Amino acid sequence: MLHFTSHREKRLWIYALTAVVAVYATLGVAQALAAELRDRGLLGVVFGTGLALIVLSIVTQGLRARPRGIEIGVALGIAGVYLIAFARVFTPEHRSHLIEYSVVALLIHQALAERKEQAGRPRFPGLLGVGIAMCIGGVDECIQWLLPNRVFDPFDLLFNFLAIVMAVAANGTLGWVRRWRRSRGIKER
Repeated sequence: MLHFTSHREKRLWIYALTAVVAVYATLGVAQALAAELRDRGLLGVVFGTGLALIVLSIVTQGLRARPRGIEIGVALGIAGVYLIAFARVFTPEHRSHLIEYSVVALLIHQALAERKEQAGRPRFPGLLGVGIAMCIGGVDECIQWLLPNRVFDPFDLLFNFLAIVMAVAANGTLGWVRRWRRSRGIKER
């Protein structure tokens, strides 16, 4: 039987599982969907919206209190890194990895961080979150290897890893800045 340390942790694990199921469930139709969106001129809008939601999720999860000077600067820096990474990724299909695995990693990291806050374990939720999310990405690629219209692509694993590390590092950095600010006695307004 699963034991959650809080209602929030349980919700985060449910959201993470839902995200993983959505990623896996779309493996067979992802290319056709991307082609349809591209034909209608909506691919950029969909990916831009997804990217904006990722950045918003990271900022809101990392800063559960009203942000102040340094936190705003760090959040803007994170948004810039995501925009640059998004612009440099080769194809829309690879950009989808940035969105999908940022969401999965963010939810897993938050669930593990909540567990650590409530129960004192795991000791390194960021590293464990990266490992779990990478395993999920590896299964994703193995499933694609079995599908007739998809292939196992090691570069996809690299994009998954990039997205996972970016999301966990961004979320962890914002959390660290918040804790640092509190340790310095800088009050929230």
